[in-house]
Amino acid sequence: MSDLPFLRPELKEKFIKDFALSEKIFFLSKAKEAIFQKGYPACEDLYYFCYFLTLKQRLSNINTAGIYGFQKILLVYGKKDIEDMIKIHEDRLKDMKKDYLDSRDIEFIEYFNRKIQK
Repeated sequence: MSDLPFLRPELKEKFIKDFALSEKIFFLSKAKEAIFQKGYPACEDLYYFCYFLTLKQRLSNINTAGIYGFQKILLVYGKKDIEDMIKIHEDRLKDMKKDYLDSRDIEFIEYFNRKIQK
């Protein structure tokens, strides 16, 4: 069982602390989709790609009824910043795209799957 030596420890801890169970499941589904369907490699860019997709999902679940002025501006600009980060990391991943799986890809999925089950 790997502990993902290619991924910084603080990122692994961030996943555990920052996300609720449903968000962890969403993160993992996006990681699986990126690796198995899009051919993106397991790396920090993949982690951030999935991380920001999950944050975007969190923001989209916020009910905007009753939010006005400065709060609405923060929500809109926050979502825009997250979308920009998603694009940056996806562009990097597209440059590294491959047509095969390697052990790092499987380790990435298995590692985060184990963290969800704990």
